[in-house]
Amino acid sequence: MKNEKIIRAWRDSEFRAELSEEERALLPENPAGLIELTDEAMEDVVGGPTCLCWSCDNPPPGDDGPEPEVG
Repeated sequence: MKNEKIIRAWRDSEFRAELSEEERALLPENPAGLIELTDEAMEDVVGGPTCLCWSCDNPPPGDDGPEPEVG
């Protein structure tokens, strides 16, 4: 299988689904690793703050917002 076809199969799930069972069996594992997480795995995902802009009106948890100006 040509490299172009392998890379397209890694990137394009519709194209990958159109490959024969034999072709899919020949595909090497994607070097980027797991692409999709199962619903069960997503339940264990823990993330950071939802707001990455600390100057906005929604500071990250544990942050009381900007320091008051002195003077």
